[in-house]
Amino acid sequence: MRLRRLFLLSAAIAALACAATAYAGYNVWTGEYTFTKKELQDAVDKRFPATLRYAEVISVQLTHPRLVLDDANNRVTTQVDAQLTNALMPSPPVNGTLALNSGIRYDPAQRAVLLDNPTVQQVDVQGMAQYREQLNAIGAVVAQQLLKDYPLYTFKPEELRVGGKEIEPGAITVAPDGIRVQINTR
Repeated sequence: MRLRRLFLLSAAIAALACAATAYAGYNVWTGEYTFTKKELQDAVDKRFPATLRYAEVISVQLTHPRLVLDDANNRVTTQVDAQLTNALMPSPPVNGTLALNSGIRYDPAQRAVLLDNPTVQQVDVQGMAQYREQLNAIGAVVAQQLLKDYPLYTFKPEELRVGGKEIEPGAITVAPDGIRVQINTR
């Protein structure tokens, strides 16, 4: 009886040790890491506010990012409030919104899940429809400068080892509630 209790106690301690080394977001049953929409939003929030200047004439201040997960197209959209000012014209700032659309990829050198190939999806500035082409050009530059290869998550070295085996991220899937990264063993 005492030997059985000792065995059960040892098994419980081993299970607790394994649980202590498990990582939040990793599901051993599905073999994937999951990053919630809130975790992803927190990562994007660190990039803002941002102010970009063009030709020392136009200044674009970007604030209040809102992440939209597009599971149908396996992409992420970052909507931001934008305020444009022109140093050559003493007019009030122009307010609007930008929607920047990105793919997702894993970079093994950085051990990071990155936003990939961001593009301007939509520029909405009230009363500026006649400047749509110029605003889209500014939006395209903003997308590249601000979000190109921006890390949503960087894996710690120990997170790429599970059960004593080295693992590497594989397919990345955008879901309505987060991003799932399939894990492959080496």
